[in-house]
Amino acid sequence: MEQGSNAVSGTLSKASAGAVGGGPVQPTPTAIASLQPLGVRDVTLAPGHELGDWQRRNSVRTLPHCIEQVVASGTVRNLEIVALGRGGEVAHQGLVFSDSDIYKTLEAAAWDNVRGLSAGVTGFVEEATSVMARAQRPDGYINSWFQGQHPELVWRDLRWGHELYCVGHLLQAATAAHRTSSNPSLAGVAERLAGHLLATFSSEDGDGRLVGVCGHPEVETALVEFYRLTGDARLLALAKRQVELRGRPDVALPASGLLGDPRFPLSYFLHHLPVRQRSYATGHAVRELYLQAGVVDVAVETADTELLAASEAIWEDLFATKTYVTGAHGSRHRDESIGDAYELPSDRAYGETCAAIASFQWNWRLLLATGRARYAEEMERVFWNTIAGAVSREGTEFFYSNTLHLRTGHDGTDEDAPRHRPTWYRCPCCPPNLARLMASIQAYLMTRDASGLQVHMPFSGALSTEVPGGNIDLAVRTGHPWEGTTDIEVAGCSSGERWDLSLRSPEWARKEGTRVTLNGAPVEASWEGSYIRVGRRWRTGDHLQVSCSTPVRVLRPHWRVDAVRDCVAVQRGPLVYCVEADDLAAGVAVEDVFVDATHSLEPTDAVPGGLQGYVKVAIVASGEAADSLSAAELYNEDGTTQWRAEPLALTFVPYFARGNRPRDAMRVWVPVQRGQSEAQTTEPD
Repeated sequence: MEQGSNAVSGTLSKASAGAVGGGPVQPTPTAIASLQPLGVRDVTLAPGHELGDWQRRNSVRTLPHCIEQVVASGTVRNLEIVALGRGGEVAHQGLVFSDSDIYKTLEAAAWDNVRGLSAGVTGFVEEATSVMARAQRPDGYINSWFQGQHPELVWRDLRWGHELYCVGHLLQAATAAHRTSSNPSLAGVAERLAGHLLATFSSEDGDGRLVGVCGHPEVETALVEFYRLTGDARLLALAKRQVELRGRPDVALPASGLLGDPRFPLSYFLHHLPVRQRSYATGHAVRELYLQAGVVDVAVETADTELLAASEAIWEDLFATKTYVTGAHGSRHRDESIGDAYELPSDRAYGETCAAIASFQWNWRLLLATGRARYAEEMERVFWNTIAGAVSREGTEFFYSNTLHLRTGHDGTDEDAPRHRPTWYRCPCCPPNLARLMASIQAYLMTRDASGLQVHMPFSGALSTEVPGGNIDLAVRTGHPWEGTTDIEVAGCSSGERWDLSLRSPEWARKEGTRVTLNGAPVEASWEGSYIRVGRRWRTGDHLQVSCSTPVRVLRPHWRVDAVRDCVAVQRGPLVYCVEADDLAAGVAVEDVFVDATHSLEPTDAVPGGLQGYVKVAIVASGEAADSLSAAELYNEDGTTQWRAEPLALTFVPYFARGNRPRDAMRVWVPVQRGQSEAQTTEPD
């Protein structure tokens, strides 16, 4: 790029060698981080196991599907029109922020590059990047909607324009490309764009430049990561300023009147209170969670413990009172927002997939910052339930929202709550978001610190990385999420020092049922919080096995969650289960099913038809089905008029596997049989 006062000083071509090979989040050595992530090349997932097969499906099905759709929908064409100088002549295809779908797809391709790209994916990467470079203005600005439709509104509709949101995804794609040594042409586009931001947005009060924040947070975390890559401290300062300006009453959030609904309050945009003054989660779920990820990034890189505590306070509120049992967030369809405390209706659960991914990313950053196991717990919960369930078994259909109860006869024509996963959406933010996460998922499983290595989410595969005193090669095998045993074999070790290998003991396992063996003999491992820690001078051939129980858990809601009072949910390991209409007798609706919570629920490998090879463990229970025709009155005085019920054998299947068979109705929370609710439901002291 042309050199000038706002040129990004540490260009990608000169970025430190250590930046190559990193993962999506790479704190600097001076950050206040308790743990350091491993790189995308350090862990290789094994085929024939859940994560490895899912990642391969993502490579060969999901990513090519996203490429096909962003091309067919006209999203790439939008940039081509601008590049040809025909802006204003041709209508824009898709939403105002459609460019971000290209950038997320490019990021997914970059992470996937560590395993090798097909010719089709490589061709798209080259073509899309070339079009971006030609569409970009000389000053570095790029946005197909504003350039092509309303150039006079550039940076004048911060409330709805999503310009900085799109910038963030472009910077993240460039970061991924550099760390995987792929798509070098993207570096120039990103550097010019970063220089434009530095020239446009205020770096301090009174400097005469634009003072404002984006209505959709996302750029904050991208700016920090681009700073980590380039070393340009001005990018970190801009990210910090974006965080500090949000919610200030003297900072306007301008709207042009052409985009968005003017009725949405400032809380929807997280611009109602300064970040440091907030104590509860609110507003648009994805925006809140992306904002909090950026807040943590800024806090750890600026050693701002007060700011980190502010984000943890939001976490406390969100996960104590506003999180679905599947880890999903967002209970209101109208504004895709987080509701009030305990406002968690099953059939109106929004639970947007992007919010689940944002939660995963925020919890990862909090885990790195603090080392606290509770953040890994939430990563696991949302990953194996909402994120895993958002994509079909084939990898080419997706849920945008993730309800916990799909009623019998539901219309399903509204794409916000479809009966089955569509192949694409008018607002297709979720599919490429899933693709970029799964392309890099191996970088979220383990960490290191001065004491050694930590396993946060079990996986099957190989690890090769540094440890105190040398290098280590590990072969890891697990039955997770179906079983609780993880085997780790030392395939090679050059270190002669003592160091610790730690594995998280999940909240859903019983501590007293956990067994640890080393080279076949029981060993007394130390417990540090929720982590099992085994320290020694590791040698080639050492074999560590940790076995945790995976009991079936019958969960009951807090009494304030009115929508599911007198209901239970079933969980085994990290997986939440549900009842699907496919497993009920003809004429029995999921709304008429009751479960006997006084008798044990048992796991079985007798998987229902249509799910073999995808589901390994189902759960069987007893219950009853009400005769829906016997209660003719919608309301009556005693609630028992003409009640009839028949015994029923129930089968629960994993929530993530829902919607892959012909019948669509399902529910997670199932009412208990009459007479059991008072004895079984937890009441306040």
